[in-house]
Amino acid sequence: MEYGATAGSTRGLRLRPAMQHGETRDAPSVVAAGQTPSWGHAAGHAASPCGRGLSSELFTLTYGALVTQLCKDYENDEDVNKQLDRMGYNIGVRLIEDFLARSNVGRCHDFRETADVIAKVAFKMYLGITPSITNWSPAGDEFSLILENNPLVDFVELPDNHSALIYSNLLCGVLRGALEMVQMAVEAKFVQDTLKGDGVTEIRMRFIRRIEDNLPAGEE
Repeated sequence: MEYGATAGSTRGLRLRPAMQHGETRDAPSVVAAGQTPSWGHAAGHAASPCGRGLSSELFTLTYGALVTQLCKDYENDEDVNKQLDRMGYNIGVRLIEDFLARSNVGRCHDFRETADVIAKVAFKMYLGITPSITNWSPAGDEFSLILENNPLVDFVELPDNHSALIYSNLLCGVLRGALEMVQMAVEAKFVQDTLKGDGVTEIRMRFIRRIEDNLPAGEE
């Protein structure tokens, strides 16, 4: 299976599955803009990159449908990127409670411990992958997450008219929202993306400040 832009697509990102001979598949559920999907995995589906009870393929299809709809709703890629970040932030704000309850992770004492928890526990728990941590800044306030495999982009190909789209930008919002709830203001952004021809997918994380009040000022 692979995804690509359908012929004649000039505005919205349109993804379609290439069906194998004799294969049938139910249409994926579309997550409406602004709706928070369920994250995690059902019993017996450890390390499944999906929502509860969903196969990894259906999770990828559903996320693709979400991005497709946003591309239809907004005029340019920059606006879609902002919406994906905002939606991810709102997911992260809610997801942190589930993560802390299920992981039994204690308070991190510094940004390096936080990086280990993000890569080795959080990504493994919710996406079934373990990014490598690299490129630490001398001050220890910046690092990179290298994703050798990003399940969100399985079978996805960006058409030329969406070259500015940050397809997986939801992940940056999730990281930002979740860490804000544990009193850490961070910046998260993609600096490399295999969808755009880079050799690896890289998320750059930067610590901004410690938040004194652990209650967010308000969801974005």
